[in-house]
Amino acid sequence: MSLFTNPNRIPENYGLKIAGGLIAFFLLMRVVGLVHHYELRFLNVFIQVGGIYYALKKFKESHGQHINYFRALVTGVATGAIGSLIFALFLFSYMMIDNDLMQGIIQNEPMGQYLNPYIAAFMVAIEGIFSGLLFTFILINYIPTDEVTES
Repeated sequence: MSLFTNPNRIPENYGLKIAGGLIAFFLLMRVVGLVHHYELRFLNVFIQVGGIYYALKKFKESHGQHINYFRALVTGVATGAIGSLIFALFLFSYMMIDNDLMQGIIQNEPMGQYLNPYIAAFMVAIEGIFSGLLFTFILINYIPTDEVTES
């Protein structure tokens, strides 16, 4: 079984898809010339929420229409964390290569003088991980999960 068909590797599968979506969106903004509008990162929410939702849906489909609340929490948070960490690694690599982006962040952000590619990528990773936790918590309250007494 490959990574993309194994029902036990759903967080890795959908985490890679989230990372791919985030990277594609970032590169699109770079090509269009909007990469310096940091407010557009809010649109990353839709990519991450979609990836987590479909990961939870796939888990439920591949496990006989059953999903435990805590298993859903673990699956969603792991999916969001994998996607965010891969995107942060990409962003770190990109900022090391493209010095203009890092200089733009340093000049235009209030705390920019204290930033470097390491800290900026770390902040993106932390923001993504906690966003994934929040979005997972919200989503699992809207999808039907098994009762504690069910298995």
